[in-house]
Amino acid sequence: MRIQLESAKRIGRKIASNDEKGYTAAVFLALIVIFALVVGYLGINAYNAYFSPAQGYNTIYILDANKTASNYPETLVANQNSTFNIWVYVENHFGSDARYQVQMKITKNLSSFPVEAQPSKTYTMSLANGASWENLETITQNEPGRYSVVFELWQLQSGTYQFTHDYTVLNIQVVS
Repeated sequence: MRIQLESAKRIGRKIASNDEKGYTAAVFLALIVIFALVVGYLGINAYNAYFSPAQGYNTIYILDANKTASNYPETLVANQNSTFNIWVYVENHFGSDARYQVQMKITKNLSSFPVEAQPSKTYTMSLANGASWENLETITQNEPGRYSVVFELWQLQSGTYQFTHDYTVLNIQVVS
């Protein structure tokens, strides 16, 4: 540490600093190093953003019966108002045409994705890049309890449907 301090003092004297301890030069050098690191970091990020190929994506989402994201059903009454409608949307921004499958699963135990349950409904579609698919889904649940209505998005890759890790969940409660 003492050798480094002496080096900083020597550099300070060479720059003609009047500060006998050489702190002015050391601070000046530290600012130069910090500036170089910041410029390097920003330069690398700009390079990666400009030259990296854009990553495509898929998405799945739900809207209420009025095609808004505000009035989702939360509580149902068994055998009275136990049916509701929900819009399901899939969008392809993958960069090429793709085949998809939407699996609707209703479960009481939501612990991981994909959900370990048989789909109650399955839809298959082909979408061009930039295209979307929509479907008005009618769901009926008469057994009291808390449920998660899950819509999972699967994509056809190498001859089999693979889970895309895109999903949406609607939590409902059915009371008697």
